[in-house]
Formats: sequence, C-alpha cells, structure tokens
Amino acid sequence: MFEIQHQILEKNGKKEFVVLPYEEFLRVRDELEEFEDLRQLREAKELEKDAPSCTIEDARKQLGLE
Repeated sequence: MFEIQHQILEKNGKKEFVVLPYEEFLRVRDELEEFEDLRQLREAKELEKDAPSCTIEDARKQLGLE
C-alpha cells in the first residue's frame, strides 16, 4: 500500500473536496483500474466455474497437434 499525499478542502465546516498532486492522482487511477480488472476476472471465473474444460494435452490431441 502507498501513502497518498492529499489536502482536504472544507465548505461550511464539512469536508467537501480532496486535492491530490497530479502524479498521486495518476497512481490512484492506475490502482483503481487494476482493482477493476481483478474484480472482472474474479467475476468471470465465478461465472465459468462449472463450464466444461479439458487439459492442454487433451486440447492438443483433439486438434491433432500431437
């Protein structure tokens, strides 16, 4: 995990906005994109968990590659 350098701006005494250095923003965005990719991969694996499958060796035999 990394520490985010940020500044919180308040409006009427309530936290309203967060300001990040641009490089921090890019790093946070990249982390969120990786997290979303991982979430989608896990979801796809869950949906396909009962799908028929075979080993790579069986696939090669079926395709006549051995």
